[in-house]
Amino acid sequence: MTDTALPAPSRGLVTRALDVVERVGNKLPDPAVLFLLLMFAAWAVSWALSGVTFSELDPRTGQPIAIKNLLAGESITAFFATMVATFTSFPPLGVVLVAMLGLGVAEHTGFINAVLRGAMAITPRMLLTPALIAVGILSHIAVDAGYVLVIPLGAVIFYAAGRHPLAGIAAAFAGVSGGFSATMGIPSSLDPLLAGLTQTAAHLVDPSVTVNPLNNFYFTTASSALIILVGWALTDLYIEPRLKATAVDGDPAELPTQDPLQPHEKRGIGVAFAVMAAAIGLFALSLVSPESPWRGPADAEGVRALMVANAPVMQSIVALIFVFFLLPGIAYGVAAGTVKNHRDVVQGMSKAMSGMGYYIVMAFFCAQFIYAFGQSNLGALLAIKGANALREMGLPLGVTLAGIVLLTASVNLLVGSASAKWALIGSIMVPMLMQLGVSPDLTQAAYRVGDSSTNIITPLLPYFPLIVVFCRKYVKGTGIGTLVALMLPYSITLIVTWTGFLMLFWALGLPLGVGATYEYVPPAG
Repeated sequence: MTDTALPAPSRGLVTRALDVVERVGNKLPDPAVLFLLLMFAAWAVSWALSGVTFSELDPRTGQPIAIKNLLAGESITAFFATMVATFTSFPPLGVVLVAMLGLGVAEHTGFINAVLRGAMAITPRMLLTPALIAVGILSHIAVDAGYVLVIPLGAVIFYAAGRHPLAGIAAAFAGVSGGFSATMGIPSSLDPLLAGLTQTAAHLVDPSVTVNPLNNFYFTTASSALIILVGWALTDLYIEPRLKATAVDGDPAELPTQDPLQPHEKRGIGVAFAVMAAAIGLFALSLVSPESPWRGPADAEGVRALMVANAPVMQSIVALIFVFFLLPGIAYGVAAGTVKNHRDVVQGMSKAMSGMGYYIVMAFFCAQFIYAFGQSNLGALLAIKGANALREMGLPLGVTLAGIVLLTASVNLLVGSASAKWALIGSIMVPMLMQLGVSPDLTQAAYRVGDSSTNIITPLLPYFPLIVVFCRKYVKGTGIGTLVALMLPYSITLIVTWTGFLMLFWALGLPLGVGATYEYVPPAG
């Protein structure tokens, strides 16, 4: 059999740089251990700087900022006394786990898988690419489910349509991972996770800041159109023509097929959507009344608004995600026969939680690091000094935002976890830019652009080896370098166009999300 693998990427500057990144990245410790080491580093630096006098003023107190020695006896005992509370009160922990309880049931019963297959089955051939990318973006409601459902499904769909399966994988990968921060009008668990970390970072400067879980929702929803158009053009005009010379040499007997929806699955989808529509309708009716308990306290004019941070509906976003996926998941399971009794529902929740074991471990160490970092005042010191340096440089805000995007993209090549990256970068960038009047909402949006744009080219993405395995089912010689070369055009194009899109949003003053602002104004007094 002749070798039909994709041609090896050229040993150019980009390829050599990626080789270095891969070698260095593979030597980094696990993110959980990385946070532990960073916590020890914070302890050591706080001890070294605790006796240094700084002229910078702490915006929280109006007094010269002082570094607290974390190795002092009182600090050590306080750390251990609050360790459990620090972990259990870690903002992203609860919100992610609660959201996953409902999403886990929807996935376990087969509801999400059936909906994705049904959507693609009725899509015209000419719209396969944009539809696949859109489904990839939509899969974010189930966190990482898109990696194991949509990406292999993309290859199946393209192969069944007589198109190159690797082009299907590339398009699906661009939607699932390249557009990871985008949304299709439905919040994902990434929204409350990042917002929780952003709020924690903002509290290093201003404890009164509240970050809405949907603070980037309008921007990320609009971004989905951009990602679909970019991915569609690149796939059909460049990627697939490049793959024409690459023969599919996988074992035909092992190639998966796109199974059509069975009658019981169609029945389950119909019942599930009916239940979801009824639930949404009843909930919408409960919001209509000016005296609805979902509304916030009355303002000076006696109006009780919905879209304010202290409104119960805004504080219930995560709980609502849980309910609105739990109900159709159960309804589908009952109608399709995948749920026989309540134990099947509980099993779905348990399975979802078992998959979150690593995240919980990482969250523990991340919470302890952020606690230590905040107690030491190191973050505030870095933020103030960084803000002063930026202020003296006088760079336009647009340049600063582009810098955040590029910084995130660079870190993304070394740290695979989205939450880990933002916990590291956000604890410095959010407070620093707040000192320059930039809101945490805008800083988070810039981070999301840089993170998503480079997800698809970093071998350190946890699912990257899995995508290589998917490719090898069709082209046996596929390697990591092959996949990087395949996805690099998407990454470069997205980071340029998406950054420009964010600048356009900012220039036009379009709302980033619910309760979001572009500017940060310190509280009076």
